Amino acid sequence: MMMDIQELRWFQQVADGITVTEVGELDMVSQPAVSRGLARLEAEVGTPLLRRHGRLLRMTHAGVAFKHHVDAVIHHLDDGLASVQELIEPETGLVTLRFQPSLGTWLVPDLVGSFHARHPEVRFDISAKTDETEPAVSLSSDVDLELSTFRPPLGEYGWQPLASEPMRLLVPARHRLATQNRVSLSLVRDDPFISIRGTSLLRQHSVDLCERAGFTPEVALVADDLPTIRGFVAAGLGVAIVPTIWDASGEPSTPRVRYLAIDDDAASREVGMAWSNDRRMLPSAALFRDHVIERFKAGKLPRPVPVAS
Repeated sequence: MMMDIQELRWFQQVADGITVTEVGELDMVSQPAVSRGLARLEAEVGTPLLRRHGRLLRMTHAGVAFKHHVDAVIHHLDDGLASVQELIEPETGLVTLRFQPSLGTWLVPDLVGSFHARHPEVRFDISAKTDETEPAVSLSSDVDLELSTFRPPLGEYGWQPLASEPMRLLVPARHRLATQNRVSLSLVRDDPFISIRGTSLLRQHSVDLCERAGFTPEVALVADDLPTIRGFVAAGLGVAIVPTIWDASGEPSTPRVRYLAIDDDAASREVGMAWSNDRRMLPSAALFRDHVIERFKAGKLPRPVPVAS
């Protein structure tokens, strides 16, 4: 069986909703040529992969099963072609990076900014994760590296610890504990809590810390991000458990809230960088990974701002 890679790409495009005519226009071939290519592919597979539905072709059950593997083949092939191009000129490659939103104000700008100063032609595809409970890097993903507090299982994934991030109790400036520097969470067992959405690792970490202090927090409001949490706390609507402010952070300071150290050794979380060991990393991404590790070992990463006296 000698399948043509172009026919596989045509099948992939049509299965994704592009019409045969549009595929032909994109590749500058006739519509009949595309149709004949798809027919040859079905003959080689031995069963229909597509069926007509109006102007579009829809996948059969066999097509759905086949496309999963076609996607993987095309993905690996494209990685190989991109790798060759980057080997020719590695300083102009692309790094695909995903990060936990709470790291976007201090760690991501520091790492990307310092790397860009040394390798200005390398491009980045950077975005925050929507679900922090699952790794963004995997064999089937196009993500090279991930900055997160979620440590994936070793073996399938690589992991480089970067920092230990203290967790703080955020209270309104007029809160009864606002003059304290370090407190036990048991002192706010009866306070309403401002919590982040359930797909954030911070949500579970906060609940775990409260349960270690002997209570389950009463969640009064749920926010999508840390700035909203700070706004709710500043308005006196409750207290929250949040990461510390870092010295490289672009976050604005406000006298309307206070960050208090939590009297619990577990009130911190490990921040690190993850990648898939099963997916070949392209040279530009490997270059960025080496930069991050080098910066960590040299002690050049940002430091947490201490609790005010």
